[in-house]
Amino acid sequence: MKQTTKILLGVLGAIIVLAIIIGLWIAGTYNGLVSSDENVGQKWSNVQTAYQRRADLIPNLVETVKGYKDYEGETLTAITQLRSEAGQAKTAVDGATTPAQLDAAKTSMDGVLSRLLVIVEAYPDLKANENFLSLQDEIAGTENRVKVERDNFNEAVKDYNVKVRRFPSNIIAGIFGFDVKTGFAAAPGTENAPKVTF
Repeated sequence: MKQTTKILLGVLGAIIVLAIIIGLWIAGTYNGLVSSDENVGQKWSNVQTAYQRRADLIPNLVETVKGYKDYEGETLTAITQLRSEAGQAKTAVDGATTPAQLDAAKTSMDGVLSRLLVIVEAYPDLKANENFLSLQDEIAGTENRVKVERDNFNEAVKDYNVKVRRFPSNIIAGIFGFDVKTGFAAAPGTENAPKVTF
């Protein structure tokens, strides 16, 4: 009887140890799948954040550059107009035959030059070209961020899918409803680069 009791206790102990090991394995596998699933969700949120940043930033930058380009064009037009007026005033000075004509021509020339100086002093360094270069850099940087986040998402999906499909964790995944996820795929037509117009 003692021998049988020892054997039964040994078998019972082995069954309990085996049940604990299996329970720990199930819990560990389940928790690993949950962590991977959450990582995929977080990586997709990062992709969405990069999209939102692009949607918020790029149109505003384009409008700023367009506005500055228009403003700079108006300023350069004003300078060209004043240069033309200065040429006309110089011709008037050169062609003046009386002191009254000379004074009027000099007054006209002084007015043109003072307006020209005001514009040049107020806007000594027109920077539309720098704004365009900055916009190009910002667009490139934004697109790189989007690509990095997409790549991170696809990597997280791959790691998750490996856990879901690999034996024996696929058994736990099937029991608890962890399905294979789809990575980021470009929409049809997105292989063509978007056009930025001014």
